[in-house]
Amino acid sequence: MQVALGGTFDPVHDGHRRLFERAFELGDVTVGLTSDDLAPATRHVDRYVRPYDDRERDLRTELEHLADPRGRDFEIRELDEPTGIATEPQFDALVVSPETVEGGKRINELRRERGHDALELIVVPHARADDGDIISSTRIVNGEIDEHGALTPDRDGLDRSRDSSPR
Repeated sequence: MQVALGGTFDPVHDGHRRLFERAFELGDVTVGLTSDDLAPATRHVDRYVRPYDDRERDLRTELEHLADPRGRDFEIRELDEPTGIATEPQFDALVVSPETVEGGKRINELRRERGHDALELIVVPHARADDGDIISSTRIVNGEIDEHGALTPDRDGLDRSRDSSPR
């Protein structure tokens, strides 16, 4: 099976890793990585996004660790538009998160218009941080959590009663 997924992946976190793991369970994977021009346009919050080359290097490292033990191949391709690579005919499935399901449905509309079969949309639930909220790159960049969802000591609202360091 040929599986597609896409995103900005800056920084990569456990929620992304869930997407990647599910994709590699299904087959060989092509990841669309947003271009430097597209990345800011896809953000829900205005924040700094690292350059494409840096994001691509880190993403490649993550994917190698997941693909190799499963005997899967992967490719990273630059995305210049939100619907990206998934409208191409070779793909069978699209791995999405709950907030990108609608984008997946739009991709299937475009595929049908082009005479291609619809993709199977594989929805992977969010990974949750220690506080119960979702793990997101924005929360990591803001210093609230780390890539695994652990609350960081410098976050706003730190529960100091659990902190035994002297004042």
